[in-house]
Amino acid sequence: MSQRRVITGRSQEPRQRFAEELRRLRTAHGVSLRRLGERLGWDWSLFGKMEKGETLGSPEVVQALDTYYETPGLLLALWELAAGDHTQFRERYRRYMSLEAEATSLWHFAVSVLPGLLQTPGYAREVLAAGGLKGKELDQQVEARMGRRELLEAENAPPFRTILAEAVLRTPLRDAAEWREQLEHLSKIAQRPGVTMQVLPQSAGMHGLDSTALMFLRLSGGRTVAHTENAHRGELIEADTPVERLQRAYDSMRDLALSPVESLRFVLAVLEEASCDASI
Repeated sequence: MSQRRVITGRSQEPRQRFAEELRRLRTAHGVSLRRLGERLGWDWSLFGKMEKGETLGSPEVVQALDTYYETPGLLLALWELAAGDHTQFRERYRRYMSLEAEATSLWHFAVSVLPGLLQTPGYAREVLAAGGLKGKELDQQVEARMGRRELLEAENAPPFRTILAEAVLRTPLRDAAEWREQLEHLSKIAQRPGVTMQVLPQSAGMHGLDSTALMFLRLSGGRTVAHTENAHRGELIEADTPVERLQRAYDSMRDLALSPVESLRFVLAVLEEASCDASI
C-alpha cells in the first residue's frame, strides 16, 4: 500500500513555505505590495518577487517584515531554512537587531570601511561586490542597506556618534564620481542634528582598537552592549566587564581624534582633493 500524503495546505519545501507565509501575512493584514513598500522603505517589487519565490531577500528586509507583521523571529527562521543556513546566524542577528531597535544612542568606530548607515548606494555596491556578491543578490543587498539608513533619518532617530579612522577616507572607490558623491553625503551627515562625526588621523598612532570595527548600543536603563567586527566575524558582547574594557579603549581613542569641526574640514579637504583630481 502506498503511503498516504499528508495535506496541510502549505508547502513542505522551505523556499516555497517562506513565500507562502509572506503572502498569507500580507493578505491577513490587508495591505497591498505597493503600500507595504511605502511603509517599509523598499521597492514594492522586491516583496512581490519574495512572495513568488523568485528571491529570498536579505536579512534586513526579513527583519523589517517580522517587525511590521509582529511575528518576532518567525520569518527570519523560515528565511534561514530557505537559505539553507544552519549556523547560529539567526539568533545572533535577531538579538543584535532587537537591541539596535531599542537603543537610545549608538557609538561607532570604523577601522577600514564606512558603516552601512553612512553609505551611498555606489559605495555600498562596491563594498558588497568586493565581498563576492553579484547580480540580483547584489542589487537586493544594496537596496536593503539603503533601507537601514532610515535609522538615522527618522524624526526620532537616536543620537549617533562615529569615529572614522583616516584610512577609511583614504581608500577611494574605483568610480571617482561615486567617491565624490560619498564624500559629499558624508559632509552633509556630519552637520545633521544628532550626529557627531570625528576623524582619527593616522598620526594618532597605535590604539586599543587598531583592527576592530565597533558599535556600542546604549539601552534604556543605562545598560550598554557592544558589537565588534573584523574581516572574518562579528560578535555581540553583553557581559559588563568586556564592554567596559571596550568603552575605555573607545574613550582613549576619542581623545586622539580630531574635533567634529576639524573632522568636517578634513572630509571637505579630501573631497576637494578628489574634485581636483577629476578636473586634471
